[in-house]
Parts: sequence; structure tokens; C-alpha cells
Amino acid sequence: MADLNTLHDLFEDELRDVYDAEKQILKALPKIIKAATNEELRNALTMHLEETRGQIGRLEQAFESLDLKPKGKHCAGMAGILEEGSDLLKEDGDDAVLDAGFIASCQRVEHYEITAYGTLMAWAKLLGYRDALNLLKANEQEEKAADVKLSRLAESTVNAEAMSAGEESDEDEDEDEEEAPKAARGRRRQSV
Repeated sequence: MADLNTLHDLFEDELRDVYDAEKQILKALPKIIKAATNEELRNALTMHLEETRGQIGRLEQAFESLDLKPKGKHCAGMAGILEEGSDLLKEDGDDAVLDAGFIASCQRVEHYEITAYGTLMAWAKLLGYRDALNLLKANEQEEKAADVKLSRLAESTVNAEAMSAGEESDEDEDEDEEEAPKAARGRRRQSV
């Protein structure tokens, strides 16, 4: 555990934490992309995967601007959020319902990142770390844009599809009750 005697120490510790968080996301996001069935969602997440690579690069530049070695510190908060999201990958269910769940999980990630970047930006400003501040601000803006895009996608199509999926399932279930075993009715997700 690092000694936190100055605001710089705290800034560096949090910078290492968010660096690790971004690296965890880089590993987790392809699994969600593979599991998602809504094409717009897959495209949005694929684009954000590329943005995440750029965000890691910006964080490395922020470290360098402060003569620090880019190195992460395990981000337990992000690990927990991603673990919850990965549980959804193991669930059986309707594609649209699972896609709505993926959006919710991804938005939890975005909100965590937005908060972390906001805090780091406030400290960078106080500490006079102008270069780091600009790099962090660019990352925060991408996170906010990704969150807005996910909200629009959920509100415009995915949530409505998930809502009607439940209605269709009930009707189909009544008709097919005797014809198909229960396990065959929902789409089975393979472990990713």
C-alpha cells in the first residue's frame, strides 16, 4: 500500500487505479461484444473498445508528463463491476433482454470511470498538472459520450425490444408448452 502524505501521492495512486481499471475493461469488453446480439450495440461497444485503447495511451502520456512509470494498481471497484457484468454472460434468456442487461452493465462501468476521471481532473487542476489534466479530460469526454450513446440505444430500441420479448415469450410459452422443453425455449448462452 502506498504512503498517501500529499495530494500528489493520492493523485498518483488514483491514476494507477484508473489505469488498471481501463486495462480490465480492455479484457472484458470483447466478451460482451461477442455476446451482444443487437448490431448497433455491438458497433457501439466495438467503437468504445478502440476508444479504450486510446484512453490507456493517454493515461500512459499522463504518467510520462509527471515523470512516472505507467503502472497500474489493482482496481477492486472495477473488478467488482466487471464481475457482476460477467455473471450476465452466463445467463440464459431472450437476446433483447440480455442486450438490455449488457447496456446496464456497461453504463455502470462508464459511470465509475466518469467519477474517477472527474476526481483526477480536479486534483490535476489544483496541482498544476496541465498536460495530465488535458489528457484526463479527453478520456472523461469519451466516457460521457459512450454513456449517452448507450442511453440513446437503450431508450430508442433495446429496452422496447426487451419489453416486447417478455410478451412474446408468454404467448409462445402457452402455445408451445407441450411441444418444447423449457430449456429449449430461451436462447442458451455459451460461456465466453
